[in-house]
Amino acid sequence: MTDSQRPSQLFQVSCLACSLSRLCLPASLTEGEVAELDRIVRRNRPLHKGEYLFRAGEPMRQVFALRSGALKTYLLESNGNQQVTGFALAGEMIGLDAIGAPSFRGFAVALETSLVCAIDLEQLEDLSGRIPGLRHQLLHILSQGIHGEHEHIRCNRERAEQRLAQFLLSLSARYQQRGLRQDRFMLCMTRGDIGNYLDLTLETISRLFTRFVQTGLIECEGREVHLLNHQQLCRLSGIEGQGAATENR
Repeated sequence: MTDSQRPSQLFQVSCLACSLSRLCLPASLTEGEVAELDRIVRRNRPLHKGEYLFRAGEPMRQVFALRSGALKTYLLESNGNQQVTGFALAGEMIGLDAIGAPSFRGFAVALETSLVCAIDLEQLEDLSGRIPGLRHQLLHILSQGIHGEHEHIRCNRERAEQRLAQFLLSLSARYQQRGLRQDRFMLCMTRGDIGNYLDLTLETISRLFTRFVQTGLIECEGREVHLLNHQQLCRLSGIEGQGAATENR
């Protein structure tokens, strides 16, 4: 989001005018089909940092598209600890993993001021039954989600430095998809959340960030990360020549 695109200005932007439509449900739809989709989209007030989009146990009646900002999704373990399951960026869908269930399994909380489009699930199912392109895109997004979960499981079997390298490259690729710089970006999540997501302790994550800085792989200024040696990060991650796999929310 540019400085001129504040949340209040993005609030009423239609699906047709949204710069992220190519990443979301309108991808490959005709203007008329996008207009039909737009009629079932509800644009809520901005979520501020720390506010919840949904909580576990709440009825699953809507799915969501993130228009701006970032959200963290997590499950709550029996001991009360969080298990971070992903980080959603602008243009990504949230809640699709709960389709078919009566209620949400986990939580989604804003990491920064965020705008979310809400779509009634019954209306979406009806519309996708009438618009093949919408049904195809919905299945594509669901497939990406499943692939992302498999990649996350695979990643967390790797060495600690591989996990962090893959995480940073994944973020880089996702920011590039949004027309943003792939080599310099803000980490909207805490290092503790990153460690939780990668199944690493905060101490390990902090040590790895320090090592990556000392070896010239990255620079860090607060939460801003600058990737200095993309090729070496790819080697370290074990995905050299394949590009950065885009991890799902």
